[in-house]
Amino acid sequence: MELAIIAAGEGLRLKREGINISKPLVKINGVPLIQRIIDTALKNNISSIVCIINNDSEDLMKFLQNKYSSKKLKLIVKSTESSFHSLKEISQHLTPPFLISTVDSIFKEDEFRSFLEFGINVSNADVIVASTNFIDDEKPLYINLNEDGYVIDFYDSAKDYEFVTGGLYLFKREIKKEIKEAMESDTKRLRNFLRFLIRKEFRIQAYRFSKIIDVDHISDIEAAESFLNEVRE
Repeated sequence: MELAIIAAGEGLRLKREGINISKPLVKINGVPLIQRIIDTALKNNISSIVCIINNDSEDLMKFLQNKYSSKKLKLIVKSTESSFHSLKEISQHLTPPFLISTVDSIFKEDEFRSFLEFGINVSNADVIVASTNFIDDEKPLYINLNEDGYVIDFYDSAKDYEFVTGGLYLFKREIKKEIKEAMESDTKRLRNFLRFLIRKEFRIQAYRFSKIIDVDHISDIEAAESFLNEVRE
């Protein structure tokens, strides 16, 4: 299976708090965010990785080129308008099944492994999204689920919904046609593309993680380190 990492954002919230390196290089217990997801993926049967970063992330580009060979990691350097536009760029290099990941989600590695196994070997869905009822994101994407764990729709506000997405999306069906159609309708942001797929009758299933921490602020770094330390104990 292939992994595509969307790491083209600017990390503005961390920059406002004094973090001057590219967000994917922010360290959690001494390990950069980008290295954490790549190394976790390579340990769990991911065969190849493509990563998109923005034009201004020279420090990140140098880190990735020095750390990983071009055989394991294909690097795309391009600033994009939104996360959906980043998906469009990397989708040209992907064949189902493939995993899309943001760079700033912290989770248990064993749950990541179970997520992949469930998606490939158990689920009949077209797309499997990581979900959690631990909500600390500033702009969470809430999930309305039916009794079988399939997604009815995605929402920006809570209403009565318990779960939110967690930055991992396993696609078992080709989406190039849908990306083209969504782009023509001026779709922006990955979350809006997920809504678009619902309208196109894609079967999307949620897989529950006990906790996923989204790293957007310095306080999130501390929370993520505490979480991972608890997991080790």
